[in-house]
Amino acid sequence: MNKWTTYIFIVLVTFATIGLMMIQVYWIRDAVKLKQAIFVKDVKQAISHVIYEIDILRREDRIIKQRKFFEEHQSSLQAYDSLNQVMNYNYKNINDQTDVDKFVQSSNLANKLLSDLTFSYNQRDPGNFYYNKKSLIQSMIKIALKDKDINTTFEFGIYSPATNSMILQKTGKYPDELLNESFWFDLTPLGSLFTLPNRLLIYFPNEKKFIISQLWIMLAVSVILFLVIIVSFSFSIYTIYRQKRLSIMKNDFINNMTHEFKTPISTISLACEALKDKDIKKTESLYDNYIGVIREENVRLALMLEQILQTAIIDKGQLKLNKSLNNMHDIINVAISSKKMAVDSKGGKIKVEFNAKHFDISGDNIHLTNVILNLLDNAIKYCIEAPDIVVNTINNGNSLLIRVKDNGIGISKSNRKKIFEKLYRVPTGNIHNFKGFGLGLSYAKAIIDQHGGEISVDSEPGNGSTFTIQLPIK
Repeated sequence: MNKWTTYIFIVLVTFATIGLMMIQVYWIRDAVKLKQAIFVKDVKQAISHVIYEIDILRREDRIIKQRKFFEEHQSSLQAYDSLNQVMNYNYKNINDQTDVDKFVQSSNLANKLLSDLTFSYNQRDPGNFYYNKKSLIQSMIKIALKDKDINTTFEFGIYSPATNSMILQKTGKYPDELLNESFWFDLTPLGSLFTLPNRLLIYFPNEKKFIISQLWIMLAVSVILFLVIIVSFSFSIYTIYRQKRLSIMKNDFINNMTHEFKTPISTISLACEALKDKDIKKTESLYDNYIGVIREENVRLALMLEQILQTAIIDKGQLKLNKSLNNMHDIINVAISSKKMAVDSKGGKIKVEFNAKHFDISGDNIHLTNVILNLLDNAIKYCIEAPDIVVNTINNGNSLLIRVKDNGIGISKSNRKKIFEKLYRVPTGNIHNFKGFGLGLSYAKAIIDQHGGEISVDSEPGNGSTFTIQLPIK
């Protein structure tokens, strides 16, 4: 997959992911609107029944009070009836001005008595019913809402349009919300001839939370789907990028391996041709020299093959360590001895500082030696000038710290995070004389991890590198 194909694929998948998310958000928004409409309908249906029940109770209460009032004021009613009879008689028998004066007098007296009776009745009726029935009204509303599966907190109040005032409230916490954001219902559905009907106001403080709570399963599934889509998309992009990078690293590895193998193979081939050439005067020293070259290059080939095979074994998880008690100072000295000639050939030096008092490690002697060899080999390889290498040890608690410091080209911050990855090689710009497969440090990290330790690097471009190995002390 080339670069443009990758970019086009990423763009298409990105648009498809965004489109799916937008559709999901649209569906959720419509579901919320639908639930809200159902909530409004259920509230209206539930409270409508309550309103009729309240009106019936109010009328029954009014009849009871009216009957009681009439019983308490029987004499006044009789006087009123008598005056009416006198009025009717006088009206039918008006013959002169005197009769007119008597009729007006009796009529005024009857009207006054009627006004007194009406005023007395009205003083008893207006708001007392709602105060007396507050708990009953609250209970009726709660039961009606529960029948519609509306189990959330509510506030109610009785509002009088005639006086523009709130006659009654459940708690008094939401006066503004009751007037501006509530459901309202006329409290006289059967009709009122003389006054504006009072209103029942109902407000739900947690209306939105209640509606969303009914959709929590769908919302949870949507969130999970969002996360799955995002994670899948991210993983796909990461996999594409990683496969592309591995492909490049694999090609580099094959090229490097080809060149690395080509040199010893060519050297061995030339040595063999020289030994077969009859025109060259052969002496015992010349034979020994050619055979020595063949042996050295053969060992070099074997070491490179072993490194590749060991890396494959580690990747498969089939690495088996032959652990024993090892003196790490002895292992470091053996590794330094094997690299001393390479350092001397470049005019460099290796300095040893053994400051650790406890240096016995339980581990595989061969693999631990290879780790130190790899670090020394990198320290020598990546030095443009004469190598100046320092190897020191120190104890830190129950651990042994081994540091390998060089004066090489250094490693940038972005590359320090990747150098322990398999096949990764630090870019060296215009310098092309650093050979290798990119397996040494990944192998070193795998071996140290197998020993329960850690390996890290501290480096800056142009200031060399310091590799630190931490191993548990036996």
